[in-house]
Order: sequence, then C-alpha cells, then structure tokens
Amino acid sequence: MTFGQNEVSRADLIDDPRWQLVERIASSLAFQKSTRLRELLLHIVERALHGHLQELTEQLIGHAVLGKAVDYAPVEDSSVRVHIRQLRLKLHEYFDGEGRSEPLVVEIPKGTYVPVFRPMQSSLAAPHGEAAPLLPARRNPLGVAVPWMLCAILAVACLMLWLRSGSVAGTTVLPSWPLSFVFDGKSRTQIVVADSNYGMLRIISKKAGSLEAYLKPDFQSNFMPQSPGPHLGRITSYIASSMLTSYADVAIVGSLMSLVGGPQDRVSVRSARDLRLRDLDQGNYVFIGSPGSNPWVALFESQLNFQESEGVVGEDMKYFRNKQPRSGEQPRYQGLRFTGTAGEDYCTIALLPNERRNGSVLIFQGLQQEGTEAAGLFLTDASNRLRLAQALGLKSAPKEPVYFEALLRISAVAGAPKAPTIVATRSFK
Repeated sequence: MTFGQNEVSRADLIDDPRWQLVERIASSLAFQKSTRLRELLLHIVERALHGHLQELTEQLIGHAVLGKAVDYAPVEDSSVRVHIRQLRLKLHEYFDGEGRSEPLVVEIPKGTYVPVFRPMQSSLAAPHGEAAPLLPARRNPLGVAVPWMLCAILAVACLMLWLRSGSVAGTTVLPSWPLSFVFDGKSRTQIVVADSNYGMLRIISKKAGSLEAYLKPDFQSNFMPQSPGPHLGRITSYIASSMLTSYADVAIVGSLMSLVGGPQDRVSVRSARDLRLRDLDQGNYVFIGSPGSNPWVALFESQLNFQESEGVVGEDMKYFRNKQPRSGEQPRYQGLRFTGTAGEDYCTIALLPNERRNGSVLIFQGLQQEGTEAAGLFLTDASNRLRLAQALGLKSAPKEPVYFEALLRISAVAGAPKAPTIVATRSFK
C-alpha cells in the first residue's frame, strides 16, 4: 500500500474515536523519534478498523511496513516481532504518562498483532487477555460478524488454545450444502483444530509420528532430541508444555462460526490434544489440518483417494498421492516447500460418515498452512459451493449426505492463498 493509498484509506476514520486516539499517540513525545514504530501503529490499527484482520500477519506486516520482500521468511527474520515488542513498550510509556487521562486504551496482546481497545477504567480492572472486541468502523451488520469473530478468536487463541470445550448459547442458522450435513442444528458439532506443537516436534525430531504415538501419555518426551543444547532445549520445552494452533485454523473457525450464526450450544472448538477415541462415537466433526499436525485425520485416510505423503520429515517436500489416477490426473501433486513461500499449493476437502454412520466428518487439509486455510474458506463462499456441486454432478442440494473428496490447487503469495481451482473430485457411497 503506497503513501497516497494510506491517506485515502485513513480519511474515513477521522471521526472514529479509536483512530483519533491513535493519531494523538502517534504525535506524542514517546513516538516523535520513532518513525517506524509510529507507522507500524497506524498501519495495524487502520487495517483492523477497516476489518482487514487477515492482513495482520507477521509476513504481511513485514512487507507493508518494514519493506521486506513479498516472500521473505519470518522464521529467519524476527524484525516484525522485535518492532511489535518495542511498540508495546511505547504504548505502555504513553498511557503511563502523557496519555494518562485518555478515555480509551489501545493494546496489542502478546501473541497477536491485532490491536485491542478498552475504556481506560475497564483496562485497569480487566484481567489481561479479556479484551473487548474490536469492531470495524462504518461496516454494515453483516460485514461486522466475521471480523468480530476473528478478532475475538485471535486474541484468545494466541494466548491459550481456546477453552477446552468452549461453547456459548446462541441462535442456530443452518448453512448451505455441504456444511448443512455437519452443522445440522440437531447433533453436536466439534471443530478440532490442529496441534501445531505436534507438527513442530515432528520436524525437530524428524520422526513421522502416528496417532498411536500421539495418544501415549509420554509422546512429547519421545519426540525430544537426546542432546538438544540450551537454546533448542528451551524451545522444545516450551513446545511440549504449551498448546498452539495456526492462523489458518483461526481463520477457518471464525468463518465457519459466522455461517452458523455465531457460537452456539451445539458447536464447540477443541484442540487435537484434548480429543479421545471414544469422543468419535457420535456427532459431527470438523478436522482442520493434515495428519502431520492433526493426527486424528489418519483415522480416515483409508477412505481417501488423495493422501498426504512425505519422505524425511522437515526435509523432503510433502505431496498428495493419487491412489487411483484417472485420465488427465497426475499420480502426485506437490506443493510449497515451506509455509510463507510463493507458488502453488494443494489441499483437499472431504466429507465422510463417522465410524458408526450416525454423523458426518468434514476434513480440511493442505500441504502447507496456505492450503489448509484455502480448503477451509472455500466452502464459506456460495460460488465455490456451486462449483463443487457441479464438479460432483449434483443438480441441486442433496437432502441426504453425499460423501465426497475434492482436490484443490491454490496460488500462495506472502502467506495468503489465492484463486482456488478444483483439480479432481471423488464421490463415495
């Protein structure tokens, strides 16, 4: 975004008290000598107030504010995290001094790049992490739903991986096919997000892992290197003792929740770490991630034609193996080498019956996070659902479950998925 575009996009915020606060902060003594921090603050608040929370990722911020290359690797470059940490200190300095009498407080909770606004009084009393939702300025009610949910989910998910089985009573709105067979308003639906810690432990140990290994009480210790050294030891210790998921999972959960009318008593979000085999006996499930980050997906692999495969964990590129190629199809579909790089990636969407056939299971998996995000968001778009129905030969929304699998190809730019295309489909009875 150029300077001129910034001025235009910020012009419609001049009457918003939150933007007025941020402009006062940017002009304060604490920020006079910090041009970069001032622009960083203005950028993330402007994007948030306009509802573009999907742009508040480390990679996109680095490109927009710090001038990083579009495909730079945040794993190797911590400059955004360093600047955000400095920005938090500057904000603290402002509200402790010059901004002590401000009616609002703006904060950036640890673990996220989404700014949060609170009344000054409530900010003194409210526990850290219980921030009021940040609503975009001048948005219609329909446009507010998704940004609100994403902001609330991001704020909580970056500090702790949801409530273990958190659900809130609300209004049920049945979504369109095929989501209607997972969110049916009758059965309980559990959204199971990936365990990013498990994926990282696999890479560190170079072990393939399995659901059997994952279910063992001491599975973390079995994935720890024998002599990690002090630096790697601290990292692995943190990974083993925390619960993290990815931005892709957060984006998918927010979008799905918006389609079913917000949180409700029949929908809950759980970590893959908290699930047990007996939980799968009944009800509907949504699994986000491939077996490498959500090992529960391995339970359904035998029913799938497109299966994720990899060689040496963390070294070889992952791909989808086409078990029974049809005319014009490839035997394997290989995607990005790493999350955050530019190029093509692949993902799959699968709707299957649960083991007892008394509920449905929806699976979103990608070779990298961009693919997983694309798979989950694909069904939230009505035109995409129509394209999928046509690819499966459906002339109207089926009244009974039609189980299927679809392979999608997407383009990834700066960690964001674009232009999903249906490559192949399979129908199951």
